This record gives sequence, C-alpha cells and structure tokens, in this order.
Amino acid sequence: MAAFSRRHFLGLGAGALATFRVGAALAADEAAGVEVHGISAFGDLKYPADFKNFDYANLAAPKGGMFSTIPSSRGYNQSFQTFNSLNSFILKGEGAQGMDLTFVSLMARAGDEPDAMYGLAAKSVRISPDKLTYRFALRPEAKFHDGSKITAHDVAWSINTLKAKGHPLIQVQMRDVKGAEALDDAVVAVSFAEKRARDVPLYVAGLPIFSRAYYATRPFEESTLDTPLGSGPYKVGRYEVNRFIEFERVKDWWGAELPVCRGHYNHDVIRYEFYRDRDVAFEGFAARTYLYREEFTARIWATRYDFPALKDGRVKQELVPDQTPSGGQGWFINTRREKFSDARVREALINAFDFEWTNKTIMYGAYARTRSPFQNSDLVAEGLPSPEELKLLEPFRGQVPEEVFGEPYVPPVSDGSGQDRNLLRKAQQLLQAAGLPIKGGKRLLPNGEVFKVEFMIDTPTFQPHHGSFIKNLGTLGIEASLRIVDAVQLRARVESFDFDIVVERLTMSPTPGDSLRAYFTSEAAATKGSYNYAGVANPAIDALVEKAMAAETRNELTFACRALDRVFRAGRYWIPQWYNTSHRLAYWDIFSHPANLPRYTGVSERTLWWHDAAKAAKLEQAK
Repeated sequence: MAAFSRRHFLGLGAGALATFRVGAALAADEAAGVEVHGISAFGDLKYPADFKNFDYANLAAPKGGMFSTIPSSRGYNQSFQTFNSLNSFILKGEGAQGMDLTFVSLMARAGDEPDAMYGLAAKSVRISPDKLTYRFALRPEAKFHDGSKITAHDVAWSINTLKAKGHPLIQVQMRDVKGAEALDDAVVAVSFAEKRARDVPLYVAGLPIFSRAYYATRPFEESTLDTPLGSGPYKVGRYEVNRFIEFERVKDWWGAELPVCRGHYNHDVIRYEFYRDRDVAFEGFAARTYLYREEFTARIWATRYDFPALKDGRVKQELVPDQTPSGGQGWFINTRREKFSDARVREALINAFDFEWTNKTIMYGAYARTRSPFQNSDLVAEGLPSPEELKLLEPFRGQVPEEVFGEPYVPPVSDGSGQDRNLLRKAQQLLQAAGLPIKGGKRLLPNGEVFKVEFMIDTPTFQPHHGSFIKNLGTLGIEASLRIVDAVQLRARVESFDFDIVVERLTMSPTPGDSLRAYFTSEAAATKGSYNYAGVANPAIDALVEKAMAAETRNELTFACRALDRVFRAGRYWIPQWYNTSHRLAYWDIFSHPANLPRYTGVSERTLWWHDAAKAAKLEQAK
C-alpha cells in the first residue's frame, strides 16, 4: 500500500477527531463564503444556476455508432504513435489516448466561455472570503462504474495523490495547492497557498477523480495495463497495445442528464488507431480503417485528397475556423547545452531557416509564420510597449535586452529563394561576434570543437522541412544532422532534456495562468518532463509569470502576458515555425455536428458530434 504523509492521512478522513477539528476550523468563515454553481478565472459566468444545457449542444443528437480516429493531441505521458499503459497521469509509460473519457472531474468546461466551469461531480462550490478554500459539495448520484458512490474521500485522495505522485507537469501546476480534506462523505475542502495562481482552482476542478478503494491495493505511480475503476461517460473496451484502443459508452451513466452533459457523448464507441508513420496513417483513412481525421500536413491536404471515396462524396472535407490561441510551434533550442547559451548563436540559427521558401515549396502556402507562443490571441505583443507593459518591464531594465523596450522581435522575412544571402550574412556575423570562428570550412565553438547540431523527430513527415534548413546551416560551417527515432525514445529524450533541437508546440489557454510555470520558468527548466523545452531560466520571465498568474482582471493578464512575450522573444529561445487558422477536417460521411461549434474547445468531435443513421445508410448503399 502506498505511503502517505500526515496531510494525506487527514485527507483520507481517518479518524472522527481529525474530521471534527477540520470542520470546526473551517466553520467560522463558512457562512461568509460564497456558494456558486460555477467558477471562472475572473468570476464571470454566462450560464445561470438553473441552466439546462450549454447553448451549442444538440439535445436531439442520437446515441449510437462508432467514432474512430488517430490521436491529434496529447497530454502528460501520451504519445501520438503508440501506447503501453492505461495510466495517463504519471510520467512512466506511454499513456493511452482517451483515458480522460473514463473519469469525471468536479466541474466541466463551458466551450463558449474562455475558462468557465460548471458542476459535474460537484453540484456547487463554496468559496471562502479570502479565496483560499474551496468546498465542493458532491452530487449524491455520482458513482463509479462498479456502482460505488464517489465520496469526498475519493476526491481528496485523488487531489493529494496527483500532487504527490502525478506527472511532473501536474505537480508543477499544483504547487499552490496545499491539500484536500474530506469534511464528510459529501463535502471536500481544497486549500490553496496565499498568492496562489489565479487558475489553480480551475485546474483542480478539472482533475480526474479516482477510487480510493481501488488504489488501496495498487500503486498509483506505476505504469499498468490494468483497467482502472472509472466514473466517466465511457469505460475501456477492447484494445491491443501499440495498435488500437476502444472506449465503450456507459449506457446508464449517472451524469448523462446533467446540464454540462446533455447533448454530449453521443458515440457508442470511440476508437483510437495508432500508426508509426503519418503517410501510412493517411492510407489507413482512405481505406476506411478509421473514420475521422484532422489533417495537419499541408502537402497531404493539397495533393492526396483525391481518392475515389472523396471524389464520389463518401468522404467529406471541411474547414472549421480555429478561434482558439494556436500557441507556439517551433524548433526549441536546448539552452541547457553550452553551445546554445549565447542568444546571438540562437539568432543565427533563426536566420538560417527560410520560412517563405518552405511554406511555398513544401507546404503549398497554407501557413502563416508564428511569432509568439501566444499566437492567434490578443496576448501577443505588438508595437511599442504600452504604459501598462512598461510598468512591468522597467524593473528589469539592464537585465534584459534593450529591444524589450522597443518593437518586439519578429523572425526575419526572407526573399523566398531558400538561401537568402543577406540573412545568411547576418547569421555569419552573429556567429563571429559570439566567438565561433570558421577554420577549414568548419564552424568552431569557443572551446575549439566543431559546432554540431542534431535535430530530432519521430516521424518522416517532417524530413522535407529540415532539408533546406540543414543545407543553410552547412553554408555557415555548422555540421547539422537529422535523427529520426521512435516515439518512445523521443519522449524519453525530450523529458530528460537529452537533445539539441526538437520540434514541439506550446498550447495556450485563452486565460493562461499556472500553466505558464511549466512553459517558461526556471523551476520548470530543471523539472524532468516539463514543457520548458528550451530550458528558459530567466529571472525577469519568472517574475512576469508570477505577475500574469496574480492578475486580478483580464486586462492585467493581457498586459502581463504581452510583457512576458517581449522578454521571451528577445531571448531567441526557439526557431518559430508556422500555424494554421483553420481546422482541416476529413471524415467518412456518417457524422453530423452542431451548426455552431464552441469557440474555446475546438472541434469537439468526441463529445458533440453524432452518428447520423441516414447518412450511414446512404453510404452503405454507395459501396
């Protein structure tokens, strides 16, 4: 049995005296606290306490059919290409996609609000006057798949265990969580540290709830193929490690008629297929091995959607505008390595990449250039700093590049030739100024070693994007190479920061908060498995992250993020790539979806789409 600290022991509700003391200590401000049906970062809610459903959900959507796809996003220990574990909330193993469908959380996101959440397992929450204690009252009907009730003890155990033993990214985002305690079977109190990040209560409210009894005889932190006891709208069905996994809809699920769930979870089966190669995965879609695909490769979208089923209408293509922050995709430079410690060297690498040529020649002009990790949002820094931004930046004058107080850094625009001489000349000058001379045609580091750069990817799809880039680096005397490894090896090396340069993407919330720590802070730079791929360890950025997390209004958050953006971009920590302003969807024509998909939760294909029996019958006749 897992060992617990004294706080964890109290969190399990052990002993009537402990529970009495907790209750007595909290009772004083109970009456003064505010009880609400929903929470958001700044307290604004669209839906009233008696709302019946989210506006975008189709209450008439029928249940039935199978939805099958390949992974298009990942979190924590998940991989796009494989899985070998049913524990997706720890560092060990390659977690299966879709495991989130098998658990419920205290509250659920509203897709048409930036960050609002409403009751799921919890029917309400009482917030103390100092906003450091949230008491969630559980729904009496909430239960696990074996029929046992979800109690406050399960919730407290889940929160405390994830804080102590969850994936490092979970631990980082729960730094301001002091702990959770069950006041009785129906109420759990979560306490937060003073000056907590604004979004930490939202993060906690969205964490999976596990069964304390199930894990009484099992170690939580181990990778396993044992199916955990869940409580969500789906349960694990058939699977074959590394190939596919299915989730079956729970027909008598207790939460089906809750306001946050009506019109959701319509597919009887959700299935994920796993491929090692994207080109092979596309062939699988064309052969109807799976039914839905979001296309991330412009070359395939432009040249290969001409197979018979698409020509005769059995497969549909659809462009859905992406109104969410696209975040930042790029080549992240591992500044933990001495050869990348000088920002001038990193800027030289940026100048060697010809985006205009790559976009035109390889990606059919389908993309726009990324400039900021907050791309496609109003958090991107533009023009000269506003007075509000300057107020945040002035304390760091002399500690950050002077350009921070001017126009923000924007990647250079090339002449589109693939080998822009002016940009390569500037790169040459930067390398010389950084003390990296050329001898015998080789670029040497200050210690006399040849400057070598290794790019690492796990799919051949990205090979063409590296060719011209590597050629340009060779022109600068840099010995660059591309290594393709399998997905498991890539994740292991990235999580242990054992790489030179790697392609990754930072995914941003419309209201970023504590997640900023995992992306940008010195603490995250030293935390195995964090999203701080570049190893950013900058006191000014650390301080601005704290300012962003402490923002009390959306305007304050916007200015803090813009200031943070300026300093990050001035550090040249990455080579920005590109982003798409729309979701490119292709699917066999057996599905329908709401006319107005929610703005903030993407396409929502797993939760809001449904099997259309009339379309399916027509498709079968067309075979």
